[in-house]
Amino acid sequence: MRSDRMKGNLDALLLAVLQSGAAHGYEVIAELRRRSGGEFDMPEGTVYPSLHKLENEGLLESEWDVVDGRRRRTYRLTAPGAAALARERAEWARFSVGMNAVLVGL
Repeated sequence: MRSDRMKGNLDALLLAVLQSGAAHGYEVIAELRRRSGGEFDMPEGTVYPSLHKLENEGLLESEWDVVDGRRRRTYRLTAPGAAALARERAEWARFSVGMNAVLVGL
């Protein structure tokens, strides 16, 4: 998928992935790829800055863990993050209905 179509939607996708539970960055990237059937294969350089931004906004929180001797930051959704995700889903539903009406003629 063209990266310009992802602009404005990555935050919502990351929040949705983390709604399932805490995960470190690589897990988030892998789950995003899995759920999209490979359509959203995002590079680390795109995902990590967005995770940090969402954390700075209070929508995610993180903690450092050690797994197999490696230090990893694990992210989880906060209550404000869950509320933001609900708003994003409602906005997406309205937007997709309008797009389908125009593009598909529904």
